[in-house]
Amino acid sequence: MNWKQVLFLSFAAAVVLLAAENRQRLSADERRREYYEEQRNEFENYVEEEQDEQEERTREQVEQWRQWHYDGLSPSYIYQRQNI
Repeated sequence: MNWKQVLFLSFAAAVVLLAAENRQRLSADERRREYYEEQRNEFENYVEEEQDEQEERTREQVEQWRQWHYDGLSPSYIYQRQNI
């Protein structure tokens, strides 16, 4: 083998190694992107559930307050009546 063939083979090997490295990097980036997307989706679901639970607790508290303060008159949501 002469020096041109050796040089060509070394360049070819370098190109193959760089391509393999690039493929590995791209696959790692894809896995990382999928992982963070999954984490974001889980967090969004968690936040949505927490908000739903808070809304339900608030609704229940308002309903209890209305039942406690109901004066028998219609409409029942007028609480600031002035007694004569």
